[in-house]
Amino acid sequence: MSTPRTDPKGQSWIRSGQLSWRVRAALVLVLVSATATVWITNRLLTDRFTESTRNRAELRLALYSGNLLSELRRNAIVPQLLARDPTLIAALQSSDFSQSTQRLISFVEEIGAASLMLLDRDGRTVAATDRNRLGEQHRSAAYFVDPVRSNATVFSTIQREAGGYSFTYSRRLEDSSGVLGVIVVEVDLQKFERAWSGISDAVFVTNSAGTIILATEPRWRGLNQAEALRRQTPENAIERAIRATADWTALPADAYLRGEAVMRMDSRIPFRGWQMTSFTTYASIRERVNGVLALEIMGFAILLALSFYALSRRTAFRAALFQRESAELRALNARLQREIAERERVQKTLEVAEQTLAQSSKLAALGEMSAAVSHELNQPLAAMKTYLAGARLLLRRNRPEEALSSFGRIDDLIERMGAITRQLKSYARKGQEALSPINMGDALGASLAMMEPQLRQRQVQITQILPDRPVLVMGDRMRIEQVMVNLLRNALDATKSVRDPEVEIILAAGETATLTVRDNGHGIRNFENIFEPFYTTKQPGDGVGLGLAISSGIVNDLGGRLTARNGQHGGAVFEMQLPILEDGLEAAE
Repeated sequence: MSTPRTDPKGQSWIRSGQLSWRVRAALVLVLVSATATVWITNRLLTDRFTESTRNRAELRLALYSGNLLSELRRNAIVPQLLARDPTLIAALQSSDFSQSTQRLISFVEEIGAASLMLLDRDGRTVAATDRNRLGEQHRSAAYFVDPVRSNATVFSTIQREAGGYSFTYSRRLEDSSGVLGVIVVEVDLQKFERAWSGISDAVFVTNSAGTIILATEPRWRGLNQAEALRRQTPENAIERAIRATADWTALPADAYLRGEAVMRMDSRIPFRGWQMTSFTTYASIRERVNGVLALEIMGFAILLALSFYALSRRTAFRAALFQRESAELRALNARLQREIAERERVQKTLEVAEQTLAQSSKLAALGEMSAAVSHELNQPLAAMKTYLAGARLLLRRNRPEEALSSFGRIDDLIERMGAITRQLKSYARKGQEALSPINMGDALGASLAMMEPQLRQRQVQITQILPDRPVLVMGDRMRIEQVMVNLLRNALDATKSVRDPEVEIILAAGETATLTVRDNGHGIRNFENIFEPFYTTKQPGDGVGLGLAISSGIVNDLGGRLTARNGQHGGAVFEMQLPILEDGLEAAE
């Protein structure tokens, strides 16, 4: 019986067969990894590049709307200035317009408007920067009819016969005899269309009725948004197929423009209900994502080529290399597992810290609001207590009518407390409430009436210096009275340790409406932090340091400023300056 011989090359063949099987598995793994990497990279980079493109589009849209609003506001003041020009008024009075056109031309070069026209009282163009328009009749035009009927500057949007719109500001010129004519300023907004068409894919502006008045696509003007988006060249089957293959790297599109997926951005322009909309294509996103994907695919292809080359050259050393690589991979896997566990622990710790921080922020905000409410309601509550005591005494003396008067004052204080609680948010968030003309003298009188119990108790000598004419400002009376009460209360607190307390109140009208409150206390020692919240020099329980901070925020919201200094003869001086109103119009800057 013969013993079978073992081929010395048998093990080599077996190893070669095993190596071939492992190589095939590695190739499959590399291909799967490449596919997964490309897919994940595509998703992540698409989201990232789309977000960055969207942010740039939003920033660009904000810049466009800001430039447009700036141009409109810059030209809005021009008719008001030209309506007071003595040369133009004299030309209309004397019907001598020989120098009027040249004067308008000199104005348009400085102002930067598209054109200027001077119309007489019959609507005829008597002077214009465009000499071809001299003699034209505009009697039925909106920019002539509306300003003749109104004494304010009128903005008009007129659709041109050749397409597009013209935008004008107009105002009437008048003297003691009546209306002399109308000055018309045409605003050049078409320059923005030309600028937008060179940068963005598509931009249009709609008015309050939803009609497109400015657009990078001329055929959109005069249409609404839905009609404009439907007006595009129809795509054929090949274009649809190309779009389907090109959109695989993009997020769901906001809209399709000329058969191409785009993202849409809307921005409200704070001017007559206008709104701006822009469309940005995904072309740059696809190019950037596809560029990275091409590099990854090329990298995997190079890796496979190098792997085949290394395998062909090192077949004899594969077993040892596999063992060593296996040990390294196990060590790497163990280290990776430890890092993952550590990251999970840190993540849990971070979540707990974030929750703790959020709770602390809530408690801090609650503390600030409680302190502010307590500080602002202390004065009305003290006044209500005084009025209640007086009413009780009057009822005992059988004087019900005077007691009812006290109850009326208490009702006013309750209403004031409700208003104060609504206004306490002004320090944390700027309000957008409607403003109205306020008589500073009346507001000061109401504030002194509110402080009457404290003034009577402290026996403070109050000196008032008021102008003969009313001093008017544009603001919110409740908030202005709140500032005045805070200044008076600080003055009373500053004179607690003075033997003969005095408070001087001066109301003056000049370039601004200035209210000065001067006391004869010890003055201010720290000017740096005086308007900071929760900074106070009072004893604990007398105040929390929010009065001046809130007052400064209110005055800043109304376009003024609140300052503090020490007087020459001692004591503190606080000045509240607000823009003054003259004859119903704000004074020139």
